[in-house]
Formats: sequence, C-alpha cells, structure tokens
Amino acid sequence: MHMKMISLRALLGLALALSMTVPASAVDKVTVLYDAFGNSEKLKKDWGFAVLVEHSGKKILFDTGNNAEIFAGNVKAMGVDLSKLDAVVVSHRHGDHTSGISYLLKANPNVKIYVPAEAFGLFGSTLPKGFYKSVESLPKQMRYFSGAASEGFSSGSPWQGANFVPIDSRTEIAPGVFLIPTVSKVPGTLELRELSLAIDTPQGLMLVVGCAHPGIEEILNAASAVNAHVHILFGGLHLVKTPDPEIERLAAALHDKWKLDRIAPGHCTGEPAFAKLKEVFGDSYLYAGLGSVVEIP
Repeated sequence: MHMKMISLRALLGLALALSMTVPASAVDKVTVLYDAFGNSEKLKKDWGFAVLVEHSGKKILFDTGNNAEIFAGNVKAMGVDLSKLDAVVVSHRHGDHTSGISYLLKANPNVKIYVPAEAFGLFGSTLPKGFYKSVESLPKQMRYFSGAASEGFSSGSPWQGANFVPIDSRTEIAPGVFLIPTVSKVPGTLELRELSLAIDTPQGLMLVVGCAHPGIEEILNAASAVNAHVHILFGGLHLVKTPDPEIERLAAALHDKWKLDRIAPGHCTGEPAFAKLKEVFGDSYLYAGLGSVVEIP
C-alpha cells in the first residue's frame, strides 16, 4: 500500500512537472496586424490587410498591408517575429495587400510565399516556349529576340529572389491547411485571381479571405470541396460600395444559407456591412479590428 501511494505521488508529480514545462495544446488564433479600424493606441491604422494565422503550432502570415513601414511598425508593436513564419499567403496582387513584402523579405528572405498564378503578375512567372507566334518572313530587326527560338522566359517581379510559389488549383500546404484559388468575374476586377486560406478543423472551416473580389459566395462554394461547413469567416468582403439591399441579402445568405457559425469581417467589408452583419449574427459576430487577437477554441 505504501509503495502504491509513492507511485501515485510520483505520477502526480510527473504530471505536474509536465504541465509546467510543456505548453498546453495550441489554440488556433488570428492576430490582425493591418487594417483601417481598431482600438489599439500603439498601432497605426491604414487601408490594407494583414493577419497572422496560428494553427496547430504553425504560423502563417496572410497578406502584408499597404505600406512597408506601417506594416513593420505594427508587426514590432505586436511582438510578432516574422523569422518564425512557416509560410506566407498573398491573396492577390493589389498594393494594399502586397506592399509589406519588402519588409517581410528583410526579416525572412527565404520564406515560402504562396501567390496566385498569373502570367504577368507582380510575383513573376515563367512564360513557356510558344508564348507568341513567329513570322519567319519578317526581317531580323522586327522579330522577337532577333528571330532566335525562345525556350521560354521569365516575367519580372519587384521582389526578385523571393520564394514565390504560384497556385492555380486547390492545394494542401500542410495537413488540413488548404489554399483555395478563385477568379473574379466582377466588372472592375475581371479575371483578378485571388487565394483564400481554408483550415479544416473539427468544428468546420476557418476561412480567411483578403478582399473576396470574386464574391464571398463564390469562394464559399469553392471552399466547400474541403468542408461544406464554415465555423468562422475572417477578412474583407469587398462591400464598401455595395447597395444596401444586396448587403441585406448577402448577410442573410451567410447566416441562413451558408450557416456560418461565426463571422469576423474586416478591411474592405465596409461600415454598412459591418452594421448589418452585426445585426444578423448578433453574438456570433466577432470584432476583428487592428490589434485584435481572436482565439478559435
């Protein structure tokens, strides 16, 4: 009996020691590093978007904001170490999502940066042989590369040497972590390619979007190939100039048709849409202004 008591005490002591030295199971969370609204005194607001997504011990930066200096200042103020990132996702080529890449590369020059696949986008690409038609009867001075057969060539990027990885189909970059590409059919952003981040959890998807230029329902439809249920939606829904009746329709659809458990809108969602989504989702609306750290148990 005495030996059993000692063994039990030893086991309890070991459990206590482990609980003190081993961190608890990591909690998924999203930290807002860049946006134009928020209540933090130490961060600078600006139009643009960047969040740090933490999932199962992995750290993924999603977008980089509109200004490298502001992005750097907010990152430092929030105590985020960009050298510890596992990956970066840039949703699309617009400047309010890409301008912080220059600072990112100073902090972590070799990090893998997932970007939309585009022939002549900001992120560079390799154009294949046969990209253009040849006319051999033209004089040499009128022919591309003086008529020499091209084996393909690279389009440039402002960030030469960056480890860009173009994505043009649904891709699992880590267990349960997916990139969802969509293409805008909306006038004004026609053919704009955009990546969304979908993390499959037991509660459903944690879906992070940049601007949702193709339309949030188009993105939700594409993400349903991973999981039809969305536990929480983060990011910009691009409703800044959307008429009120369409905002009302969409808010109802997100709640009733798509059955989102929670929504945490930001960036280009727009103030009228903030108000309507808050009304429709009630306590399931999560504030995600600049400086917010939203935990997802």
